[in-house]
Amino acid sequence: MRSRAIIGLSILAVLIFLLYELREVMLPFVAGLALAYLLDPLADRLERLGLGRLAATLLILAGFVVGFVLLLIIVVPLAAGQIASLVNALPTMVGKLQSILVERAGPLLQRVGGTEVVSELQSSVGTLVGQGGTWFLAFLKSLWTGSQALVSIASLLVVTPVVAFYVLHDWDRMIATLDSWVPPRHRPTARRLAGEIDGAVTGFVRGQSLVCLILGSFYAVGLFLVGLNFGVLIGMISGLLTFIPYVGTLTGFMLSVGVALVQWWPSGDWLHIGLTIGVFLVGQFLEGNVISPKLVGDSVGLHPVWLMFALLAFGSLFGFLGLLLAVPVAASIGVVVRFGIERYLESRLYRGEEPVLIMDRDK
Repeated sequence: MRSRAIIGLSILAVLIFLLYELREVMLPFVAGLALAYLLDPLADRLERLGLGRLAATLLILAGFVVGFVLLLIIVVPLAAGQIASLVNALPTMVGKLQSILVERAGPLLQRVGGTEVVSELQSSVGTLVGQGGTWFLAFLKSLWTGSQALVSIASLLVVTPVVAFYVLHDWDRMIATLDSWVPPRHRPTARRLAGEIDGAVTGFVRGQSLVCLILGSFYAVGLFLVGLNFGVLIGMISGLLTFIPYVGTLTGFMLSVGVALVQWWPSGDWLHIGLTIGVFLVGQFLEGNVISPKLVGDSVGLHPVWLMFALLAFGSLFGFLGLLLAVPVAASIGVVVRFGIERYLESRLYRGEEPVLIMDRDK
């Protein structure tokens, strides 16, 4: 048992080392593998309808590529225009927000702590906004350099569909080969763990992707109807970041309230400010009580804190490649830990039983 553990840990250490050293060139291959994994159930369904595996693979990937190209043509220019407008308007918005805070809270703070407190408030808001923008740009830069240092966007777009095609076409054969490598007496346990890991990963990724799409659309449409400046962009950002628990809602809420205060507070329009807040309150209620329980469920087994740690840690170490690996690795570790705890609770060590010694009658 000890030698098996040493061998397993050694293999794991080598894999982590290779993944870290080759992280710049691994992204298209990991992305293609992830794409094939997510599309395999659809290929199996098309096979059951009578299509061959090759035809099903070609049809699925062709549809995915067409949809992705249309997304780039329609959504990206709109988002890029909104982002450029927001970046240009951000200094003016920050200045207005500072003046609003000083105007409304200044007299109270001046009575409590004097004029120095007011000046410190004004400078601290600007410093906080500047540091937040610097951190966000540094984070984006780390993702870019960590995932695209040696691999250009063109190679990513070309290599990933090719890898996905071959992996999706040979997926069932690959799984059967891996299953044959497991010792026969350990196959039931290995299949059980693999099934639990597959259920956790697919349940979270597919379910949470639908949650992001639904909430992003809801926030974008709601903020647009309210009339908030950059409402569509803020809704899209909030929906995209919903993949990280609580981060998407908090980010969208803070951005929306800040923009709403700058846009409507000087005119005393509290109705639209309240409607902006109401959009996120309704969205959070729907996510927590209707959307997430129906689409994700409670059987995924990924605690929000553990998931946030995995996303941030893997994103910091491996860039965008780490973001792709964070969920399956976190789900796998969670399944293995729960399995280990289950075996421990069934063991003599936990129950406090003495091992049974079998004496040799010939001695």
